[in-house]
Amino acid sequence: MIRIDPIAAHARTRPSKRALVGLDEGSAYTWAELDVAVNRCAHWLIARLGPCSGERVATLAKNTPTMLILQFACARAGAIFVPLNWRLAKGEVAVLLADSAPALLFHDADFDVTGLACGTSPIADLATLVQECSGATPPTGARQPWEAPSTLLFTSGTSGAPKGVMISEANAYWGATNFMLGYGVTVDSVFLCDMPLFHTAGLFAASRTPILAGGTLYMSQGFDAAKTLSRIADPLLGITVYFSVPQMAQMIWNFPGFKPAMLQGLRVYATGGAPNPKTQIERFIKAGIPMSDGFGMTETGSVSGVPLESAARVTAKAGSIGLPFISIETQIVDETESAVPDGERGELWVRGPSVTKGYWNQRQKSASAFHDGWFKTGDIARRDADGFLFIVDRKKDMFISGGENVYPAEIEAVVAELREVAECAVIGIPSDAWGEVGCAHVILVAGQQLTAEDVIAQCTARLAKFKVPKVVIFAETIPRTASGKVQKHLLSPK
Repeated sequence: MIRIDPIAAHARTRPSKRALVGLDEGSAYTWAELDVAVNRCAHWLIARLGPCSGERVATLAKNTPTMLILQFACARAGAIFVPLNWRLAKGEVAVLLADSAPALLFHDADFDVTGLACGTSPIADLATLVQECSGATPPTGARQPWEAPSTLLFTSGTSGAPKGVMISEANAYWGATNFMLGYGVTVDSVFLCDMPLFHTAGLFAASRTPILAGGTLYMSQGFDAAKTLSRIADPLLGITVYFSVPQMAQMIWNFPGFKPAMLQGLRVYATGGAPNPKTQIERFIKAGIPMSDGFGMTETGSVSGVPLESAARVTAKAGSIGLPFISIETQIVDETESAVPDGERGELWVRGPSVTKGYWNQRQKSASAFHDGWFKTGDIARRDADGFLFIVDRKKDMFISGGENVYPAEIEAVVAELREVAECAVIGIPSDAWGEVGCAHVILVAGQQLTAEDVIAQCTARLAKFKVPKVVIFAETIPRTASGKVQKHLLSPK
C-alpha cells in the first residue's frame, strides 16, 4: 500500500531545517519538531476516535500552523480533516456541520460555537493538541488507504450551497507535485501563505507544495496589504513564492508607497481563483515581478500555469491560465461532449490523479460532474495553437443577447483596462428587446471618477455591439466568496 508522508521524510533527511513558522503567534518548527508535533496530535486522535476511523475532525479557526499539524495528524490517524469557512454565518456553518457530521470540532476562542451540533464537546484551545501525547510514530495500520478521503473541503458556493469535495492523500500529493514542478519549487523555496486554509489555494497550493518540496512555509492568519507587502519585502524572511487571488495583487500594487522593488525577491508570484486581467499581468511583468496566472479548483487541485522561463512569453500569453501541469490532461468539448478544434470555445474538462473521486453525500451531483474519469469544470475555455488555455467564462455566467452568446469575463477584462476601475463584475439582466443585456457593476479606485458613458464608450471601442453593457452601476462593494470569486447570483440590476 502506498503511503507518502513528506513531513516524516524531511524529518529524517533535514531534521534541523526550518519547516513551518506562524508569523502572528510566533511559533516555529524544524522538520524534526514538526514530525513530533504531528505524531502527538495523531496519538491524541487515535485515543479518542480509534485508528483508521474515517471520523471527521472539523476546525473553525484562522490560519495557524496547528491547523496543518492537525491535517497531517488526521492522515496518520485515519480520520478526515474538515476545515470550515469561519467567515460564514453561524447558520451556514451549521449546514456544513450537518453534512460532514464531525466527531470533533476545534475552534479559535474568538468564534462562538454555542448551539452548533457536534459529536463531542468543542475544544477551544487548538494549540494544546500538540502537547498532550507521545511523539512516537503511530502504527501504520491507523491510516486509511492512500486513495481514501483524508480531507473534506467545501467549495466556495458561488451559485448555491457548498459541496464537500473528498480529497485523498493521493490527490493532495499530485496536486502539490503539479504546482511544484510547474513552478520550479525546490527545497530552497520559501512560501508565504495568507490565503485561508479552508480554501484549496491556501491548504494545498500554498501550504502542501512547500511541505512536499521540503522548503519553508511562513503562515499568516490572513491577508493584510500592509503586512503582506512588508513580509514579502523583508530580506530576513526571504520569501520566494507567493500565491494570491488577482484582487489581492491589485491591492498590493495600489497600496500607498508601493514600489515594485519590494517584490524583487519573488521567484514566483502565482495568481488564481478568479480571472487575472491581462493588463495587470503585463504591469507586474514589466516591473520585473514574475507573475503567472494559473488554474485550479477544489475538485482538481493545481491544473495549469504560465511557465515563467521567459518574461516575453508570459507577456505574450497574458490572459492565459497557461499549460497543463505534468499529471494533468485537458480537453475542450462542445454541447455534444465532442472535442473542439484549437481556437473554438467549449467546456473545459480535466483528468488526472489530483482530481477528486466525487462529493461527500452527493451521489447525483458526483455522477453529473464526472464522465469516464474526466471532471466537467463548468468553465468555458479555448486552447491556442501553442496549447495555452484561456478561460472565457463560467458556463453558468454566460447569457444570450439577441441570439448571441455573451461571456461576462470578456467584458470585465475590457472594463478593467480603465485605470480608474478597481473591480468590475458583469451579469445578464432581462431585456424586452434582446432577451438579455449586460449590466456592469463597477468599483472605482479611491479618488477616481468615471461615468457610465465612459465605461460604455470603452466597451464600444473594443467589443461587438451585442456585448456592450446597457447598464452600468457604480458600487462600493461586489459580493465575493472568501477565495475571491464573485457571487454573481447576489448581484442586482439596481
